[in-house]
Amino acid sequence: MKRVSWFIALIVMVTFVLAACGEKTQDDILEDLESKMSDISGYKAAATMTLQTGNEPQTYEVEVWYQEKDYYRVALKNAAKDQSQIILRNDDGVFVLTPALNKSFRFQSDWPINSSQVYLYGSLIQDVLMDPERTFTATEDAYVFQTNTNYQNKNLSTQEITFNKKDLAPLQVKVMNPDLEVLVQLDFTSFEENASFNEGDFDMERNMTGAQMNEQPTMAEPEAEMAVHYPMYTPDGTSLDSSQTVETDRGESVVLQYTGEAPFTLIQEKSKVVPATTPMNVSDGEPVDLGFTIGVMTEESLMWSYNGVDFYLASSTLGTEEMVSIARSVYGTQEK
Repeated sequence: MKRVSWFIALIVMVTFVLAACGEKTQDDILEDLESKMSDISGYKAAATMTLQTGNEPQTYEVEVWYQEKDYYRVALKNAAKDQSQIILRNDDGVFVLTPALNKSFRFQSDWPINSSQVYLYGSLIQDVLMDPERTFTATEDAYVFQTNTNYQNKNLSTQEITFNKKDLAPLQVKVMNPDLEVLVQLDFTSFEENASFNEGDFDMERNMTGAQMNEQPTMAEPEAEMAVHYPMYTPDGTSLDSSQTVETDRGESVVLQYTGEAPFTLIQEKSKVVPATTPMNVSDGEPVDLGFTIGVMTEESLMWSYNGVDFYLASSTLGTEEMVSIARSVYGTQEK
């Protein structure tokens, strides 16, 4: 009888040990992610971002710095186009810098908490925690969550976020349309948790100066005819009505007028280097991620620079989502 009792006790003990060593549940991982987000003092990350939203894939190098107390620095560089932008958040506000043009905008904004951010660790964790419809799978080396998103472009509706099983570091993010086609993919190449920073790492002027030392102005060639860019997407019931070239004090501008149910105007001109580094204050605006560049959104307009051209999209009837969709689709060209 004693042997039987001892054998039962042994089975219970082994079962307990095996259960303790088993796979973590989804609730366990959610608790770990929540703790990670609250405990981390800062990080440095590097990643490669690939966009599938145009005629051909575009690849960007992404560098992300975060320091507690809401300091952020996100540097985006398109190696093929040799252009870069930096988003900064510090005590003075939120800045969007285009170093090659010596151009900067300052916002009093809630960025990055007002929408999903594919390259920010805290934003990815928040999207996982806040989505009651999330799905979860575990592989040999990783945890994979599929969640809804909160992007300004509703075509980017779903994302798949992969975390390292060992330390919950981000490994990969795929952002998909409603048909689950991958439009944006971010592959993290490094992630340094609780990283240290130097004084001035989040300073606007130091970042502008440092970036300018590493790149050349990205302006259209002065001798070349400027290619006119057209949006590949327009709202239903809206079409191109006229195209005209206008001489202004800044040089030659091309004005495209679209009429119909959702009229808008798209103006484009060759980029020029701004002489002063004083940021342009945008009191009622927000930085907006267009994928290939960071734009400046106000109530009735959206501005951005890309590949040596400045764009200005204006409409009194379009909402934010439609304006972003139009801007993201401006890659069709026609030589003047």
